[in-house]
Amino acid sequence: MKKLLLSLLVVALCMPVMAGAKKQADKDTQQFRYDIECAGNAVQGTYLVKVWSYSKKANIAENQCRKNAVHGVIFKGYGGGQGCVSQRPMANIPGIETQYKEYFDSFFAEGGEYQKYASIIEGSTEVVKVGKEYKVGKIVSVRKDDLRRALEAAGIIRGLNSGF
Repeated sequence: MKKLLLSLLVVALCMPVMAGAKKQADKDTQQFRYDIECAGNAVQGTYLVKVWSYSKKANIAENQCRKNAVHGVIFKGYGGGQGCVSQRPMANIPGIETQYKEYFDSFFAEGGEYQKYASIIEGSTEVVKVGKEYKVGKIVSVRKDDLRRALEAAGIIRGLNSGF
């Protein structure tokens, strides 16, 4: 009985800590504080990008890299270098993120659709302490063709064959 009570007490004490970490991750992600750059050539239909996410806790920044990579491909694009060609953002219309706020809030929510389009390359993690926070870099493969089709189907961006 004592072991059961002790176990319940430990779980009860850990819950607020885990909830606080999730809230911090959501706060950091809502700000979309990251840098994105080309990480090399990828297979057809994908981009290979390096995303640097910022947070006060290194493990939170690591968890946000996929989300930031997809956000960067949609809204920021990235410069060339390392034998890469620079890429313009998919949604390069000013204000489109606020115009479709409900869609993107759902898309980038915890466990949201963005996860279908990004995968982290194992062994690519770099962690740098910058002042009071961490800058965590990961190489992410973003399935750009599938992402483009999803955004076109939602009516957010125009298809490449829609003409001028």
